[in-house]
Amino acid sequence: MKFKVLFCFCALGCIMPVASVEVLTNLGLSVDLPCSVALPDEVVSSLVEVSWFRNQSVVASSGAGRAEPGYFLNVSQILNGSFPLTVRNANLSQQGEYECDVRYNGTLLNVTRVTLLIKVPPVLSILSSVVVLGRQSVLQCEASGFSPPQISFLWTQKGQEGTLPAPNPTVTPTADGLYKALSSLPLTLSPPVNPNLTFGCEVMHMALKKRLKKQFKPSYIYLPQVSVSMVPTAQHSSPLTLSCDISGFSPQNLSVLWMQNGSVLPVPPPVELNLDRTYRTRQFYTLSEDQRDQGGEVQCVVNQPHISEPVSGSINLTAADPQVQEQILTKSAKASVAMMIISITLVFLLCFGFSWRRRDEKQKSLSVSGIILPPRVVVGQKGRITVSIEGRRADRVQTAWFLNDLPIADTSCTGPHHSARVSRVSMVASPPYSGRLSRISVSSLSEKGPLLPLSAPGYYKLHTQQPLHSAATGNKQLLSSVSFLPSLAHKGAVFKCQVSYKGKDKVVVERVSDKFTVLAAPQVSEIKLSDSGGDADTTMLTVQASRFHPDVITFRWFCEGGELSPVAMAPALAAPRPDTEGFFSAMSQCRLPRRELEAGATRVWVTVHHIALKQPITRETRGFMKKPTVSEISSASDSAAPMLSCEVTGFYPPDLSITWLQLRRTERKNDVERRSTGEEEEEEDEEEDEDRVEITDGTQLWGPLLTEPRTFRATAVLQELGSKGKGAEPIDAVVCRVDHCSLQAPVERLWRRAHTVPPSIPPSLSVRWRGDGVAVFSLLVSGGSAGTEFLWAAGGATLFPLSSSEDQSRGPGGHRDVTSTCTLLRSSGPPSQGSGNDVHSHSNGHAHKPKSSMQEFEAEVAFIDEEEDDGVRRPETKSKEKETQEEKREERREERGTEVEEEVDLSCINTVRLPEGEPLRVTVEITHPTLNTPVYRTWTEPSADARL
Repeated sequence: MKFKVLFCFCALGCIMPVASVEVLTNLGLSVDLPCSVALPDEVVSSLVEVSWFRNQSVVASSGAGRAEPGYFLNVSQILNGSFPLTVRNANLSQQGEYECDVRYNGTLLNVTRVTLLIKVPPVLSILSSVVVLGRQSVLQCEASGFSPPQISFLWTQKGQEGTLPAPNPTVTPTADGLYKALSSLPLTLSPPVNPNLTFGCEVMHMALKKRLKKQFKPSYIYLPQVSVSMVPTAQHSSPLTLSCDISGFSPQNLSVLWMQNGSVLPVPPPVELNLDRTYRTRQFYTLSEDQRDQGGEVQCVVNQPHISEPVSGSINLTAADPQVQEQILTKSAKASVAMMIISITLVFLLCFGFSWRRRDEKQKSLSVSGIILPPRVVVGQKGRITVSIEGRRADRVQTAWFLNDLPIADTSCTGPHHSARVSRVSMVASPPYSGRLSRISVSSLSEKGPLLPLSAPGYYKLHTQQPLHSAATGNKQLLSSVSFLPSLAHKGAVFKCQVSYKGKDKVVVERVSDKFTVLAAPQVSEIKLSDSGGDADTTMLTVQASRFHPDVITFRWFCEGGELSPVAMAPALAAPRPDTEGFFSAMSQCRLPRRELEAGATRVWVTVHHIALKQPITRETRGFMKKPTVSEISSASDSAAPMLSCEVTGFYPPDLSITWLQLRRTERKNDVERRSTGEEEEEEDEEEDEDRVEITDGTQLWGPLLTEPRTFRATAVLQELGSKGKGAEPIDAVVCRVDHCSLQAPVERLWRRAHTVPPSIPPSLSVRWRGDGVAVFSLLVSGGSAGTEFLWAAGGATLFPLSSSEDQSRGPGGHRDVTSTCTLLRSSGPPSQGSGNDVHSHSNGHAHKPKSSMQEFEAEVAFIDEEEDDGVRRPETKSKEKETQEEKREERREERGTEVEEEVDLSCINTVRLPEGEPLRVTVEITHPTLNTPVYRTWTEPSADARL
């Protein structure tokens, strides 16, 4: 049998298979390098030897029973033909090619070559983003620190689909075993270019889960136009000045060299800004007498950053500077020239004198001050700018206001409620469209009036006061001003005021204000306490400021022991961040031991300093606290002595104080007078007439119970609400007062016993017929608590709902009166199909269907009759006092009926269509919470026989 096994291995050794495997892993992870061979069934494990080699040296061997540091050879599956090598915590020094040799009794059976590659993601950076307009430029993007070396680049351009063609990247190894690649994108752009043009560089690598992108805006270089000229001189022996004009270049920084026959002549360049945002400069160089005699070519060479080939201009001195013979003037020629010069001078002086006199006539009577700006311009706070015009003819001028050359229009409303004084304010068109002024009469308004939005962003109101006459000097003063509501759009803006005479378009005086800075005060949150990540013994205190401008803000933390040091945050979080509106927000954090905060004895506060604040904003906290949430008082039963409870949740620390108070009404001396006169008592008087008495019996506090870490809940219970004494008054009102260290003032919840009294309903409806055939039905319900509802219906055999109106009032005794009114018009004619009767409601001449239910009125406090305070209707006992009250009530009903007749609103009329001869029937349904069943009142039209 042994000979068979040896024979098989010899046959396998003659075949000698060699396998190649590639293994990828991330940096710092352990990985298994595979190695396997098919072995016969009967194999002696001691004769199988596995060796792993790297760079011709053994890293692990089963025969020697050892492995180099960082490697592990697993021989547990040797009989299964698997011999993996484990590379622990793979690093860059361990990547490369490995070889696995498997031998049986000295015979080589298999050779496996495994290549280990460590995956390291690349880091992307832009090396070159400069584009020279008019020449070919190269944008460079570099990916560094990656492995393996296979990598691809993509160039994109915003606004253009697809990718830009670029040559293959250049990949080179680095000293640390990684690789770097450089991708270049050649392109040629010509002016003009879009300033928002954006390029993107994307990298794809097997170590990345998604593409790595980096977008950027290139920097553009405009090449200049260079020309050299010579400044003429009087004599050949005088120095020669050359001029080098350089224009149309950007950016501003450049260097200019003067060269003569290859020799450099240094000069300093002054630079000026052109209208197209490029720059222009002129360089002069004065050649000495010897340099001028040398002749030859003189070049003006202009160098710019990132430009390998400078731009130059040249001049040939031999052709441009010939020797000029002086012309000798005769005496007569000199006299003619002198007379000509004198004549030109006199004409110039004469013209200048006339223009100066005309200008002086226009301005001598006007004295215009500069634009007076407000001392502080804060967002949301109204600001005002003013110009004062003084002079004898100040009443003949008009003003026009501009914001950054954009005309300002008056957006205020004019009406009879404003001042009757009228001033002249000119509305000026924008210069590109018209140069004429259109004068519009605008009312002089108060600064306290409303500001209305303009078509342009912002709020503006123009003010012009009538000229004030001064008897002493004879001058008049006119004040023109603009009130505006500052916003961030005014940042860096300037106001302009143009003064001109009425009826003339020429601007006499123009005043331009200085640029002003817009301020916005920060909104500071309360100090928030949270757990510090990774440290259970400290608490993080955080405060945030938002919507401020400019972005310079300071946070200072303090405690009773002195100033605290804030927590150093990442620059992205610590620096103020702008939002979409241009405001900034920032935050600051501070750490304190949790033990001091939970004790509640450490007072910590933070002050926020900003230029928009006159005084710093302060936020303070005392310990780790949570404010409690107090529920309304709930009643457990509807009996005479219910049990009350109040839930208090979400508070910390657990120390809580709860007090139950009874409200008792007290009589005043003027109560009798108030009742006799029928005046209504106000809420403030009712509160002053209630005394508070603490309840000590029957109170109980369940809790505090820990529901969450540093969160408690508790329940306050009042078990015996009624008085124990016989004949004592029941408690009608109770207050539960909750006090906690996190509250600035105690929280109170009020409970009152509900008293319900049924209303008094008259036995019949009141009807009044008008001359135009309109019937007005009304019903006056007095007394009772809120919640009375009415449903009117009319028709013949079948009733249909009608629309009505309800009016609430107070009677002389303080009880509630509700008057329901329904107006209808009977119409003879055939009913519509599908119904016995046809009912329509007409409102303002338009027909609509009536409502199915009445409008629900808001519930108010019930007024309780002194004799019926228990809410139960008692049998009527006719006494003199009651008869007097009934008579007064009937009188009030009659008065209310008269008022209804006089004040009825006929804008909503219900039209009822009935067949001729069928009597009209009108009914109303009255429902109230105290009534077991609805109450109905019906009116039926008398028949024709009964009327006869």
